[in-house]
Amino acid sequence: MPHEYDDPHDRTPPPPEANSRRSFIRAGSLGVTSVALTAAGMTAVTPSAAADRSPASARAPLAVTPACSGHETPAATEGPLFKPRSPERTNLVTPAIRGVRLHLRGTVHDPDCKPLAGCLIEFWQCDQNGDYDTTGFSLRGHQHTTSRGAYELETIIPRDYWGRWGQRAPHIHTQVQAPGGPVLVTQLYFPDDTEAYGRDFAALNARDGLLNRACTITLNSSGGGAYSGTFDFVVKTTA
Repeated sequence: MPHEYDDPHDRTPPPPEANSRRSFIRAGSLGVTSVALTAAGMTAVTPSAAADRSPASARAPLAVTPACSGHETPAATEGPLFKPRSPERTNLVTPAIRGVRLHLRGTVHDPDCKPLAGCLIEFWQCDQNGDYDTTGFSLRGHQHTTSRGAYELETIIPRDYWGRWGQRAPHIHTQVQAPGGPVLVTQLYFPDDTEAYGRDFAALNARDGLLNRACTITLNSSGGGAYSGTFDFVVKTTA
């Protein structure tokens, strides 16, 4: 399975006319698309304590998602492994996915902190082994916010991996677009004390030069080896 340094789209770019969601994204003045995923749920793998954890005193302070401040959510690189034409769904967990379960929810606001209905949100990420699915749509998909600007996503906590930008901390790629607005491309990260796959999230976060602490998910244990998390987006509604 490929990581971000494998770039199949450089060789075979998707036809723009075949993707209605790509057209919707382009209307917002940026050349991107939309996505978010679903499928049947699976039993979660219980997260274990990291065997190679650094001392707690050496870790950076935990970042949390602030209340709506009116400041746009920071943008980030899209990466090479985005795929168009993903399914519309809110559950990304398919039978082959056996990672630590995550229920993520939040609201999309405008800069005046007004919830935005009908926003297009897409998610894509690697699996419990640090691999991206480039032949199908595992852990990929799109959805639209409700009349109250809300979204919910069933997925897993991704693993770290080595890519073109070095070792990447676990993250979820996201694109968000209000109707008629520009596309926000960003990445969501995990707190330093997250426990999954025996990995030291504090050390991984500290080494990742692309990580933005303002894009850290607020995470809580849901019991049974699973997590629940929240992240609210602030996006522009005009270019």
